[in-house]
Amino acid sequence: MKQQAAVPGNKGKRNPWAWIPTLYFAEGIPYVVAMTVAVIMYKRLGISNTDIALYTSWLYLPWVIKPFWSPFVDLIRTKRWWITTMQLLVGAGLGAIAFLIPVPFFFQATLAVLWLIAFSSATHDIAADGFYMLALDQHEQSYFVGIRSTFYRLSMIAGQGVLIILAGTLESMTGLDPVRFNVQAQPDAPAAIVPAAAYEAVPNDGEMRFITFPEALTLNTATISLDSLQRIKDFATQANTANGFVLAEEATAANEANQKGWWSKYVSDPLAAALRKAFGVEQAELAPVAGNAGLVAIRLSQQPEPDKEVILNLAQDKGDQSIHLLCGERLVFTADNWDKPAFAVVQLDHKLQEASEAQFKGLSGNIPLSWSITFFVLAGLFIGFFIYHRFILPYPATDHPSDKHTPKDILVEFGNTFVSFFQKKGIGIAIAFMLLYRLGEAMLVKMSSPFLLDARELGGLGLTTGEVGLAYGTVGVIFLTLGGIIGGIVASRQGLKFWLWPMALCITLPHLAYLFLSWMQPESLFIINVAVAIEQFGYGFGFTAYMLYLIYISDGEHKTAHYALCTGFMALGMMLPGMVAGWLQEIIGYHNFFIWVMICAIPTLAVIPFMKIDKDFGKK
Repeated sequence: MKQQAAVPGNKGKRNPWAWIPTLYFAEGIPYVVAMTVAVIMYKRLGISNTDIALYTSWLYLPWVIKPFWSPFVDLIRTKRWWITTMQLLVGAGLGAIAFLIPVPFFFQATLAVLWLIAFSSATHDIAADGFYMLALDQHEQSYFVGIRSTFYRLSMIAGQGVLIILAGTLESMTGLDPVRFNVQAQPDAPAAIVPAAAYEAVPNDGEMRFITFPEALTLNTATISLDSLQRIKDFATQANTANGFVLAEEATAANEANQKGWWSKYVSDPLAAALRKAFGVEQAELAPVAGNAGLVAIRLSQQPEPDKEVILNLAQDKGDQSIHLLCGERLVFTADNWDKPAFAVVQLDHKLQEASEAQFKGLSGNIPLSWSITFFVLAGLFIGFFIYHRFILPYPATDHPSDKHTPKDILVEFGNTFVSFFQKKGIGIAIAFMLLYRLGEAMLVKMSSPFLLDARELGGLGLTTGEVGLAYGTVGVIFLTLGGIIGGIVASRQGLKFWLWPMALCITLPHLAYLFLSWMQPESLFIINVAVAIEQFGYGFGFTAYMLYLIYISDGEHKTAHYALCTGFMALGMMLPGMVAGWLQEIIGYHNFFIWVMICAIPTLAVIPFMKIDKDFGKK
């Protein structure tokens, strides 16, 4: 391969605003398709939760192991070629899924294509990050580091929101009128629960539709016993199974699952007991209560054609997330069971004490067609990305493949890529920084939502699901994004070295907000949301230094492959602490856990004095 010369004219340098937002938006879409959209699609198409969890979890593997083939992206072809080619392959794969959804063996076929999309997307990530470093100078890299993260997050929101809404809209247009029923939570409502075993007779008026009873369900906010909840759930499950609305679940060997292994028996349990004794922590126990629940009966007004199924998918449409569907998400109506009631169970969050309401919606349209069209739209979007980036991406003079020609030379260079990374000056300190910089955040992020949700008797704040959704899904996202954008702007002015200490303090000290919350346990939602906003802004602002340092340490001959290796250490630094966070919190309690999170700031800050960074890196 010959070295590519710089392209004359304005193609060598374009305004970064013309391609960075679209490039990183395109980077996030395949990830959210594999991790989230595919899960919802398979659920809609009737795949069991066990199979969904097992097979879609493996789709994350290509992003985990991408550092191992990143040198080939650096050695073979240009990063620009890899970007556009992978976008074309992703677009073709999404189109293939659209064609395969209606076939009988769709699950196996679409999973195989999703694997190809996942590998293509991981390769696209490698090339895009490398191209970012080649096409921008150090000042521009600093300035746009928050912008690229913002558009990546926007792709997450679009994938989990817009795509699902599109599929749902198409589904509602291709079937019966949607089922709608309201559920209200009232402190003064009658406490008695009467199963909706009866339903009103509906005259046959020539139009097939769903009938619900009751159309509006009102539940008292008082808690009920776990036995009462189980009886309600068992009644619905047994009735739905007996009448063929849902498939009978296979029996599981629960006793085997509950048996403790060697590690728990000889390592984790004794260590947990020692820690509880050292911290003087007693395990708190909650009263065996649950949120109130009720039944909604659903039936058809007419008999479907023989051998024809009418599949109803239920979900919350709008309202308080503290009112949720416990069972009855997918019900199958046939000519044999159309005149029998299928049951959905709706439950209140046991912490919900005030009046609230939610609306639930059921769709019965052509599910395969709806999802096929959705994936056709996605395929068209990626073909559009391919065409746009084929013409708009600049041609950096340094974006060229290796001058090694033979397979032997390429394999030797492949090994040299890894060796050269670990031979970098100060690589030991760099790896320590990559592993430790987010040590506290890695543990906090796993326990923040459980802390907000857990009852006050357990040391939590006792918020409802809806209140946590507001705190993290709205307030947290806004301030996380603001922190990232502002961090990129200020870093581009004084450089990474100037802002390293302030940003390191910003990613660690805001954890005091959770220490304050665990200590004071305030009831004010305003105070709780302010604390979440402070912590998330600090994380967004402080994370800028981390991303810039990955760019800095990757600089050199194989910067694309080296950056991919850095992201591997980044993932490891989040994964390992996160694995033990829940175990540690259960042993020492929330307050002591957040003290430990603050202690984890010490290794982060202790590494910084030993780091050598060019004082001009990132400055204009």
